[in-house]
Amino acid sequence: MKLCFIIDKLMIIGGLQKFSLIDYPGQISSIIFTRGCNFDCVYCHNKELISTKEHSSIITPEQILAFLGQRQKKIDAVVITGGEPTLQPDLIKFMKKIKQPGFLIKLDTNGSNPEILQEAIKTGIVDYIAMDIKAPLESYSEIVRKKIDTQKIQQSINIIQNSQLSHEFRTTVLKSLLSKSDIIKIRELVKGSKLVLQKYTPSKGLDIEPGKQENYSDEEFSGLLEILRTQGSECILR
Repeated sequence: MKLCFIIDKLMIIGGLQKFSLIDYPGQISSIIFTRGCNFDCVYCHNKELISTKEHSSIITPEQILAFLGQRQKKIDAVVITGGEPTLQPDLIKFMKKIKQPGFLIKLDTNGSNPEILQEAIKTGIVDYIAMDIKAPLESYSEIVRKKIDTQKIQQSINIIQNSQLSHEFRTTVLKSLLSKSDIIKIRELVKGSKLVLQKYTPSKGLDIEPGKQENYSDEEFSGLLEILRTQGSECILR
């Protein structure tokens, strides 16, 4: 099946990973990276995708859809990540085109646009949602370095949890940024859903001083997971 796409408003795409066995649980997937984000997290590994001012798409929606048209029966799913995909004006239309031939779609989001999440869920074009939880709501701005309406974060959590869709919440953990009590608060915030703790990975170019990059030990993570799991839902370390 040939996939067609008519652009009303530009989808700014920053990259395509053609093959992944780990980004959509249990499925073979391709990953689309959108450009542009309204957060500026101190530990972001995709800083080249934050700004749209000096960049245009390095690959067009037409090229993405042409590629996917050739990959039917070779991949099961498409992951749309970023940047923050929900900032893209044509996201819903783009997802509908991807969905037509039967691909599963996983959407990665920071939860700042609950209205777009609700629309994607209502139209039946998303199958799995992964939302990043950056911190307890009262300290969100310290991590994302932007003024954030945390009511929208809470609204997105509620929408996802009430959607009946497969989903997970993810938190990047660095000892100097999140205390154990902070992580327990995050667990309470998404209680009843799967929480994935992602170990911070040191890298050049990140806005964290080397002396503040010490993370929890494996033993500390194991103990923390035991505490979190007593709250009655799945919690894993990735």
